[in-house]
Amino acid sequence: MLDIIIGLVAFVVGAGGAYVLFGLISKKTMRDAEAEAELLKKNKMIEAKEKFIALKVEHEQQVAQRNEKLQEREVRLQQREMQLNQKQGDMQRKINEVDALRETHEQQISQIEHKKKELESLTRHAQEQLETVSGLSAEQAKSQLIEALKDEAKTNAMSYINDIMEEAKMTATKEAKKIVVQSIQRVAAETAIENSVTVFHIDSDEIKGRIIGREGRNIRALEAATGVEIIVDDTPEAIVLSAFDPVRREIARLSLHQLVTDGRIHPARIEEVVNKVRKQVEEEIVEIGKRTTIDLGVHGLHPELIRMVGKMKYRSSYGQNLLQHSREVANLCATMASELGLNPKKAKRAGLLHDIGKVPDDEPELPHALLGMRLAEKYKEKPDICNAIGSHHDEVEMETLLAPIVQVCDAISGARPGARREIVEAYIKRLNDLENLALSYPGVMKTYAIQAGRELRVIVGADKIDDKETELLSFDLAKKIQDEMTYPGQVKITVIRETRAVSYAK
Repeated sequence: MLDIIIGLVAFVVGAGGAYVLFGLISKKTMRDAEAEAELLKKNKMIEAKEKFIALKVEHEQQVAQRNEKLQEREVRLQQREMQLNQKQGDMQRKINEVDALRETHEQQISQIEHKKKELESLTRHAQEQLETVSGLSAEQAKSQLIEALKDEAKTNAMSYINDIMEEAKMTATKEAKKIVVQSIQRVAAETAIENSVTVFHIDSDEIKGRIIGREGRNIRALEAATGVEIIVDDTPEAIVLSAFDPVRREIARLSLHQLVTDGRIHPARIEEVVNKVRKQVEEEIVEIGKRTTIDLGVHGLHPELIRMVGKMKYRSSYGQNLLQHSREVANLCATMASELGLNPKKAKRAGLLHDIGKVPDDEPELPHALLGMRLAEKYKEKPDICNAIGSHHDEVEMETLLAPIVQVCDAISGARPGARREIVEAYIKRLNDLENLALSYPGVMKTYAIQAGRELRVIVGADKIDDKETELLSFDLAKKIQDEMTYPGQVKITVIRETRAVSYAK
């Protein structure tokens, strides 16, 4: 804008006036610039003062805060100093008290030492007087006193031990009887019904001739195929099948039933039917084993062991069915194990398998307990189960609590009344023979046949037979019973020799 005005003025007045006008305008511009600069300077100074004042105020606030903190620290230091001074005073008082106690303690120790010396002097004087009066030295009197106290302590300890042992025996016997009785009461049992013959009923006696066949060829073929003696006599409407093996008798009975029903009876047909029935019986044996394990809740058995369990149905021991006996022992074992707080499933498994050594496919020369243990080991049964099977007749040493449970339950099942068929007169005669045999030896005072003849207890006179002769008597009795008598299972001979000292206090 200024340039436009100057141009206009220069255009109006000419070149000479333009110079003068330019100078005037320049001075005015300078004055304006100076005034503007002075104003700007004053504004900057004011801003600087304000900033300085603000910084000064901030600095004074910081200094005041620091002073407050220093004052607080000074107060805390003064308080701590006072506490330290107080503690120092307490410590000094305690030190003074300890010093006083130490002095008192030292005085007491000196008094005790003085009294100790006086006591030692009095003791020596009294000991010298005692030695003079008794005629014994101190060491001799001490040894006599120790021996007397030792004998008295032994007597008291022996009496105490005997009382504890008697109480423990009474309690243990009571508890054992309670567990056995409860186990027997909780398990139902059957009486022995097994026989060595099977009677096959027929509709009429005419069938007997057809069974015998021309010149007896049919009956001979049937006996040869089944291994069973077939007795055809005058008994009306009955044929007797005789064999010690129940499996053979069952095969013969079923075969005869099919032959009579079909009506075709000749040697070729007999062999065909017998083979077919034998397969059916084998399948039935496996089915019986499976059903038995399911009923008892025994799982995971090897198929061969299941077959042996089923085969037990066709075996008997002294008239007692082996499968029924094993089921009974399994239930007794489970009951007794639960009473004792043990695993009832394991006990039931061991009880079911304890007599599998009686039904092997071959007939090795081994006791059935050892054979059963080997079979169980062969088919991967656990070691405690195998040991329980092998030790239930004491052929091997018992290693777990399961073994005595199986042994006891086997004895309960076999020895209970009605379990095994035996003529009463023969049973009583065998027990009397056992007792009389033992009484025939010199030195024997009393004999008792217990546990259904499974154990013989012999009481001998202590003044007539010594300990070594007692062992010989037990061995001789066992050998003589084994050679001269017939008995089921085994007989345990226990010879008892005791010395009794009886005196009376009046």
